[in-house]
Amino acid sequence: MKSPLTRIDRYIIGKFLGTFFFSIILILSIGIAFDLTEKMDDFYEYQLTAKEVIMEYYIHFIPYYMNMFSPLFIFISVIFFTSKLAGNSEIIAMLASGISMKRLLRPYLIAATFLFVMLFVLAGWIIPPASGHLLTFQDKYIERFSQENARNVQMEVQPGTILYIENFQRNKQLGFRASLEHFEGKTLTMRLTAQRIQYDSLYHWHMTDYIKRDFNGLNETLTRGSRLDTTIALLPDELFVTAMDAQHMTNPELKAYMERQRQRGSGNLQAFETEWWKRFASPIGAFIMTLLGFTMSCRKVRGGMGKNLGIGITLSALYILFSTVSTTFSVNGVLSPFMAVWVPNFLFLAIGIALYFRVQRS
Repeated sequence: MKSPLTRIDRYIIGKFLGTFFFSIILILSIGIAFDLTEKMDDFYEYQLTAKEVIMEYYIHFIPYYMNMFSPLFIFISVIFFTSKLAGNSEIIAMLASGISMKRLLRPYLIAATFLFVMLFVLAGWIIPPASGHLLTFQDKYIERFSQENARNVQMEVQPGTILYIENFQRNKQLGFRASLEHFEGKTLTMRLTAQRIQYDSLYHWHMTDYIKRDFNGLNETLTRGSRLDTTIALLPDELFVTAMDAQHMTNPELKAYMERQRQRGSGNLQAFETEWWKRFASPIGAFIMTLLGFTMSCRKVRGGMGKNLGIGITLSALYILFSTVSTTFSVNGVLSPFMAVWVPNFLFLAIGIALYFRVQRS
């Protein structure tokens, strides 16, 4: 059976992926060398073996930073080897043999599809637990930052039910001075306060030294007791969830968390929705960076590869900067998470398409 890929297709795909993986391995090697030099004293202080450092830290370091640097190095890789092809008049020979610009772009998009799938899997399933392991390792051996106490926590555990805990200790799963309020519309119908609240098992809590007030219009029923077992749709770890935790959840975990929060009536999900859309938008950047790199370097220009690389690095930096700034607008509530994440892609895709038609006409 005849292969759908021609020799030229395989040649371009090989050059593309070979250049990308070579450059990303090179920059990661340099990054690991600098990171190891910086943290060597910490590793020595805890007498960590080389196996522990590699298997518990650097094995998770690699996918995290590989995903971070990928858009930049996809762009640079395309510009690097395509400028070389153009400089050696190989692209001119391909076009002269009857290959159209559209057909020439196909192997680039095939390679970009491979990178898209790789980055999508990395971002959604591999990097979240890897970054979690990184933080756990750093918290244990380098710089402690995890919280064992949550203070002044207030959250809606289900629609119309508000929980407040003044202080909660993670290791004992014990809280102090808690209140549980239930509203129907804007009317308070029940208020339960307790000096201590402790988690038992799945959604089961014990409240100690409690006072319960039930309101029915102007009438109030007061109940006191030493212990009350109740069900609250909350797990202790959820008291410590912050916006940064969105990065440590896999796609199914992140989706389930957002659905659970929406069922509770929580509206403060900008950071989690932003992270969710980034899991899709960032891999799409592989196609955008490929298109931009191809259109900028497929013609021989004065200044050669150096000029193309300079322009490419500048555009990559602008893409990353624009993505970061627009994400900040989402977290602050200025833009919706979808728009904040996708606007940079829409903008740079438009630039890439405009450049493609310009090159096609020339």
